[in-house]
Amino acid sequence: MEFRASHILVKDQATALRLYERVRKGESFESLARQYSTCPSKAKGGDLGWFSEGQMVRPFEDAVRKMGTGTVSKPVRTQFGFHIIKKTGVRG
Repeated sequence: MEFRASHILVKDQATALRLYERVRKGESFESLARQYSTCPSKAKGGDLGWFSEGQMVRPFEDAVRKMGTGTVSKPVRTQFGFHIIKKTGVRG
């Protein structure tokens, strides 16, 4: 199974929650990723491309697996910070 997702990675939960609410209210996920994410993927609007099971850290992968395509997660904590995840595809 492969997944495709984008994310916005920030250091603190308060910022993650504010950005999550902005996405929920209709702001562009990609624009917010470009502006606020600390991950190099921000240059691509947060797009991480396709990845296989086992390639991402467990909390991130678990969240993506449970999400429906096109949905956005509440902040997910990993050792890298807090991720707001947008699942954009699944195949296999």
